[in-house]
Amino acid sequence: MAVASVAGWWLGTEHRAATAPYRVVDVFDGDTIAVTRGSGAPETIRLLGVDTPETHHPRKPVQCYGPEAAAYTTRRLFGEVVQLEDDVERHDIYGRRLAYVYLDGKNYERELLRKGYARLLVIEPNHAHARDMLDDELNARAHHVGLWAACEPSG
Repeated sequence: MAVASVAGWWLGTEHRAATAPYRVVDVFDGDTIAVTRGSGAPETIRLLGVDTPETHHPRKPVQCYGPEAAAYTTRRLFGEVVQLEDDVERHDIYGRRLAYVYLDGKNYERELLRKGYARLLVIEPNHAHARDMLDDELNARAHHVGLWAACEPSG
């Protein structure tokens, strides 16, 4: 029984481990990018755990701090090599891959939250880093960082 528990824990952790390197070839907005691996076709990635204000939604206007979040993600990620970490569910209803993005070994979503470019968004059942990410958002809110200083409370 103990061996099965340990094996289950290890396998559960293993499927979330950061993967091989990918190059960021496009940034759609603050929380959606495209990556390639080798000479493969681009793959759209929806960053897990965060929601940046809208800039390209077909039914919503550009939201406060959306252009800043998109510009920040472009500056930080475009052309860079990143690793992806999966959680429980690998794709959203739009067919985009859901993944945590790591730049230089650090979780990029947490950076977005700490700097006030995003709000926490847990897309169940994907919540591997939710507690730490909530702490990042609450800290940014408390210190009026980024969108928490620039936008009305409804955002």
